[in-house]
Amino acid sequence: MTQPRILVTNDDGIQAPGIIRLAEALGEVGEVHVYAPDREQSAVGHCVSLHRPLRVTPVALRQFMVDGTPTDCVMLAVRDLLGFRPDLVVSGINPGPNLGDDVTYSGTVAGAFEGMLLGIPSLAMSMAQRGITHLDTAAAIAVRLARHVLKNGMPADTLLNVNVPDVPYDRLGGLSITCMGRRSYEDEIIRREDPRGGAYYWIGGATPSHVPAPGTDFEAVENGRVSVTPLHRDLTHHAVLALFREANIQL
Repeated sequence: MTQPRILVTNDDGIQAPGIIRLAEALGEVGEVHVYAPDREQSAVGHCVSLHRPLRVTPVALRQFMVDGTPTDCVMLAVRDLLGFRPDLVVSGINPGPNLGDDVTYSGTVAGAFEGMLLGIPSLAMSMAQRGITHLDTAAAIAVRLARHVLKNGMPADTLLNVNVPDVPYDRLGGLSITCMGRRSYEDEIIRREDPRGGAYYWIGGATPSHVPAPGTDFEAVENGRVSVTPLHRDLTHHAVLALFREANIQL
């Protein structure tokens, strides 16, 4: 029987501990092919490099480094370089959470989103706290979910965003299917001056908080549970379509 073929990417770079452990663990499930950025690409979102050429460098057997974004990596691999359509795309393991509104910024989620756009079942894997103490826990969850998805399939236009508490596997409180929570960002703009007197800026600030709500990804991880959030391709706010249609806005 032919092994499933799994494409692995991330937004932390091909040398990041998370992707190394993820690729190793998924080797228990199928044939793993890694296409990952050559450097950290955190918070690039679903960015595609349209205005410069991309270079792809082999680094090991079935492992390639791309000087681009996670979206670039998945697009290049699936549309050209692999020569076949993978059965699954897995992005991660990110050394920090991608909860609530984080998914709109996240390069980790974007890698899985691109896989979903290409019609491939896709997972985004993150540690629910900042740190990489228990990568083995997230890797074990990735293996379990990969096997489930490969066996049972996934609805079209859907990806799974997974956040795993940074605890030993036997201390997990279970697994919850969740909805997206809401972040409260408190970013500030820090203005500095270069040696020639020109202004430059850092976007920074405190760690974002969140709005407490039952059934959310935040609630799950706060209770020591793995959060699995199905994300959908369609961003339309269907509940308000009728409102705007009834307004009969004219040109």
